[in-house]
Amino acid sequence: MADEQVEILLAEDNSEDAEMTMRALRRHNLANQVRWVKDGAEALDYLFCRGQYVGRDPSRPPKLVLLDIKMPKIDGIEVLRQLKADPTTRSIPVVVMTSSNEERDVLESYRLGVNSYIVKPVQFNQFIETVAKIGLYWLLTNRVPQ
Repeated sequence: MADEQVEILLAEDNSEDAEMTMRALRRHNLANQVRWVKDGAEALDYLFCRGQYVGRDPSRPPKLVLLDIKMPKIDGIEVLRQLKADPTTRSIPVVVMTSSNEERDVLESYRLGVNSYIVKPVQFNQFIETVAKIGLYWLLTNRVPQ
């Protein structure tokens, strides 16, 4: 297990937020592989091994999905809906990391089975600290089914 590669799927259309997230995870040695996708359609293709990801091994799902709500093509709510509706991907932990503090987004995310809903901090240092805490908990502390 110790030599197993940790994989995080980061679904984020904002390149600055994506770069800060990846930097925070790497700085805290929480992931040696972060896959960044820039829209919901690409996230679904990755998760379900289709399109450009048709060759990806479906038996090695990401350990964590960091999901933005407001994304082009397919929004994060629809990605979450499809991810949690499929028995093969339902148990993958999903943390919504978004700038949306709208109650309807929070309610719908939890109704669909999100594991955590985090509003992105505006301050750089708080953002880095928040991502580090998310990574520590979901990758090192939390146990998921095999």
